[in-house]
Amino acid sequence: MKTVNIAILKNRLSSYLQEVRAGEEIVIRDRNLPVAKLVPLSPTDVSAEELALVASGELQLPSEKLNERTFWSIGADNPVTAPAMAVVLRAISEDREARDAGILGR
Repeated sequence: MKTVNIAILKNRLSSYLQEVRAGEEIVIRDRNLPVAKLVPLSPTDVSAEELALVASGELQLPSEKLNERTFWSIGADNPVTAPAMAVVLRAISEDREARDAGILGR
């Protein structure tokens, strides 16, 4: 693993990025104190479309792997009540009617 100070990294960023693309990990130092690490993304981590969204600032990659069990257990302790479901369904129906009216010119 290589290390580089910020000033040198700024001057030679393209060459360091080439090394990262080749699989090298680089520790970035500020006044010789480590502050960050550049690591390559594996092709299976993200798609080209996701990388484009990240580059445009529209998407932020997750900082940790999704725990599916935890995700799907969200709300399990508080199921949706019938009155709440009725309100949601009414709101969806009204939204669809308004959208249809705009599209169909009613």
